[in-house]
Amino acid sequence: MPAANDIRKGQVIKFNGEAHLVMETQHRTPGNLRAFVQVKMRNLRYGKSLDQRFNSTDTIEVLPTEKKTLEFSYADRENFAFMDPNTYETVELSGVLVGEAKHYLTANGKVDVLFVDEKPLTIELPGSVNLKVTESSDGVKGDTASNVQKPATLETGLIIQVPLFIKEGEIVRVSTTDGSYMGRA
Repeated sequence: MPAANDIRKGQVIKFNGEAHLVMETQHRTPGNLRAFVQVKMRNLRYGKSLDQRFNSTDTIEVLPTEKKTLEFSYADRENFAFMDPNTYETVELSGVLVGEAKHYLTANGKVDVLFVDEKPLTIELPGSVNLKVTESSDGVKGDTASNVQKPATLETGLIIQVPLFIKEGEIVRVSTTDGSYMGRA
């Protein structure tokens, strides 16, 4: 097992029996004290972040990880099916694991899934996705003040604010980080 000095950003370590993703590491050597490593990490099961201090000589278990790009196939009641485009193998992820990402999943849309010990732990969406507007009210004629927006329902059920000129049936680009309108696709 590697020492705490060897921990790097992006690795998954086992801490208190749980998998944690390392987000930042800092090696510090205060004046008259022993060196230590300050690690900021996120629990992959619960999503909570924490800061932990390790002695530089502590041994830490690094878990083997694999990141696969999968294509979204379909949604069942509580499960979401993804297909590996290389092996055509189907992987089912629970609705709890997918979480709010379900609002950005479209047929054949690609996502990155982080596997630890061949178990899926996290899902990463691309920066933006293109979604079709299924329901939107018409803009009022003469209401052309700058940056006036209206609600629009997208094909996944997500409701976002769009400019008045967007009509039903149009494809819009949506940010996956905050769910905001980015423009027409």
